[in-house]
Amino acid sequence: MNTGDIVQTRSMAISQRLEELILDGTLQPGDKVPSERQLSERLKVSRPLVRESLKELRGRGVIETRHGKGSFIIGMLDGRENETPLSRLYENHPRLLYDLLEVRELLEAEAALLAAERGTEKDFYKITKAYNAMNQSKDNEHDLITAAHLDHAFHRSIYEASHNPVLVHTLQSLMQLMLNSVVATVSNLYHRDRQKQQIDKHHRQIYNAIIDRKPETAKKVATEHIRNIRDRMLEIEREEQRLAREKNWHQHEHR
Repeated sequence: MNTGDIVQTRSMAISQRLEELILDGTLQPGDKVPSERQLSERLKVSRPLVRESLKELRGRGVIETRHGKGSFIIGMLDGRENETPLSRLYENHPRLLYDLLEVRELLEAEAALLAAERGTEKDFYKITKAYNAMNQSKDNEHDLITAAHLDHAFHRSIYEASHNPVLVHTLQSLMQLMLNSVVATVSNLYHRDRQKQQIDKHHRQIYNAIIDRKPETAKKVATEHIRNIRDRMLEIEREEQRLAREKNWHQHEHR
């Protein structure tokens, strides 16, 4: 084996080690890849080898380099664009909200279970940080978009703690649609005291079940959380339809 083959073999081995960091959740989609110097020190190899392995990962679409900013992890399912055809379709067809809530119920319930089983202390720190930020926002005057981002960040911290790369990347690819659904929830339910109290209760139960490592409880409450949101949104929709019918009837009577 000549020198070139040896270098290529070693760089491929380093690429594989970097891929393992992505697969075990150490590096998440959108995360900045450590610098060549940092990777060289962490992996105890030369910088030219690191450079070659990054080039190989870039060629396979695992990472992308942004001029002046560095290299970043790309999701398995390309969710880099905020404006996707599906997100635009969502805006014109609100019924997709309920389809998305069905998907959220399935995936987030499983993510909660896995987070409770596999979450590390670092994961629990991130979940706690997101949970506290979401709760502290209640005492401040936040706009609905900010509240939705904090709510979504809490759920995102949970699925990232699942350490299932396919689940993480799937949810990551649905990022904009997921956020759209949270905005719809926040806009319609947060100003209704009874509904907001129920959402807060479910968030607290999900958080406690994960931190206490109770997988089945976490899955059960996460399922109830999304189903409750869907049921309340349907109630609001039916009420709005009823009021619209009454308005049309009164207008017709006074003609």
